[in-house]
Amino acid sequence: MTGGGVYYSFVCVGLNSSISVVSTRTGTGKTVVLGIDKYLAPTSLDSFDLFRGKSVCGGLFGGLKPKLDIPILLDHYLKKELNLDSFITHKLKFEQINNAFNIGVFFEKYTD
Repeated sequence: MTGGGVYYSFVCVGLNSSISVVSTRTGTGKTVVLGIDKYLAPTSLDSFDLFRGKSVCGGLFGGLKPKLDIPILLDHYLKKELNLDSFITHKLKFEQINNAFNIGVFFEKYTD
């Protein structure tokens, strides 16, 4: 289908068992892992694929550098250049915090 594999593949599942470089192109293929299973949990890859020029890299927080980037983002928010408020879909009282982990929170509207 791809004529030799894709140039980039993205693993977004967050399970170590889903990390694979099989679908990437030999010599130049890169797999970007965007989710992690358990912190510092070991993973295994087929070494033959790595020796054929395929590579794997991770993207923790999308490459955000917290000490540098968060103050910049905060400044943009305070200047109304970054609209984060539109992402708030529900407001819960502290007593309702467990509802946030229930799928029903997306169907019920909670307000102050």
